[in-house]
Amino acid sequence: MPMKVRHEVRPSYHWPEIQLNVWLIVVLSGSATCLGIFSWFMIVQSQMDLGVPWLFPYMVVTSTLGVFFIFLVLGLITRHFLLPGILILGSFILFVLWLTGLIETSLQLYGVAGSVNDNCQNYVVDNVSKGNNINTLAWLTQNTICNCWKTAFAFELVNTIFYLWMIIMSWQVHRDYYH
Repeated sequence: MPMKVRHEVRPSYHWPEIQLNVWLIVVLSGSATCLGIFSWFMIVQSQMDLGVPWLFPYMVVTSTLGVFFIFLVLGLITRHFLLPGILILGSFILFVLWLTGLIETSLQLYGVAGSVNDNCQNYVVDNVSKGNNINTLAWLTQNTICNCWKTAFAFELVNTIFYLWMIIMSWQVHRDYYH
């Protein structure tokens, strides 16, 4: 008796390639940058024998999840199995995580008196050090920390917006498939 061959037909969703590629590059860049910044912040806190604020490990985990999600999406793309539902769910979870990090970072950076931005203005921007000495090296490190806070805030904002954008784009791809 001949064997019956069963073919499964997978739905074929039309993804806007340029938008998807831009999204992948930007979100991967933002996640990797924040992963590096907050990992370095944790090292600095540890080296200085200071406590590590919850935001630092939280953003390390969130950034790592973002990187893993991008690699999952790339794997699904190569297998032609990128489903809108997967992206909607994953993007929503990461949107909430990044939004939480963004809110806490903005409170630390621009919040009440004594915020990171106020301290940067008082002790770094208004107190430039030059010359070949330990004070200049300390000032350069402080300036780097200040710039890293601003960079992390910017990438958190971009990633939060891009995850919302992916939710909308995935919903449109799903909707277009059924129309």
